Amino acid sequence: MEKNGGYATLNWLYENALKIDDVTWKTKTPFASIRRIVQNQEYFFKIKPGLWALKTHKNDLPESVAALIQNDEDLEIKSEELKKFSHYYYQGLLAEIGNIKKYNTYIPPQDKNKPYLKMKLGEVASLEQLPPFTYQETIDKIKSIDVIWLNKRGFPDSVIEVEHSTNFKNSIIKFNELQDFKTNMIVVAPKSKEKEYKSVSEFNIFENIRNRIQFIDYTMVEKLYENTLKLQDFIFFNKLS
Repeated sequence: MEKNGGYATLNWLYENALKIDDVTWKTKTPFASIRRIVQNQEYFFKIKPGLWALKTHKNDLPESVAALIQNDEDLEIKSEELKKFSHYYYQGLLAEIGNIKKYNTYIPPQDKNKPYLKMKLGEVASLEQLPPFTYQETIDKIKSIDVIWLNKRGFPDSVIEVEHSTNFKNSIIKFNELQDFKTNMIVVAPKSKEKEYKSVSEFNIFENIRNRIQFIDYTMVEKLYENTLKLQDFIFFNKLS
């Protein structure tokens, strides 16, 4: 974590902690040990789901990371710039989850140069553009969706919109274009926004898809990320067996 500037995602720690020279992990589940270690409040603190930092670096984190420390439920009091940093973080985290799950991942062109920790969002996604899985007119209408996971055949497995504001209508309209596909439709937002989301989803134009859309708050994103990483434990253990 020191090497990464005093902060890191769990996935970054998974990829780098086992590479440290002259260190022997006397456990068959090192990833579980990493998750347990970062919860030691004497040395570490949690910034966001899946993102931890050293207490010794709390006052010298980069702006894009320091902006994430505030509670997501307090977004109303944040500046527009701070809201954007949170939005970009969840976009990147959800793309990471897709990568770990072995999907191809897509971030829209307008967001590719936005910051995600030390990277740009475009560096997290595995695809530069959406494959031609259907009519170009439909692809043009969905290519601004925040995160898309695609299966090995190039079809959208899941489409995800991160929504900090109350403008759920624009997000769901994009999903409507995929009503003829067997695609998971997910809205990610603060828990406090769920009532507003449900109100918008009742619009008549969304009749065909409203029961297919899943609302996920940030706590659920954290659980999804950690459960996905636990799968890494299983894979790692089997390789040792």
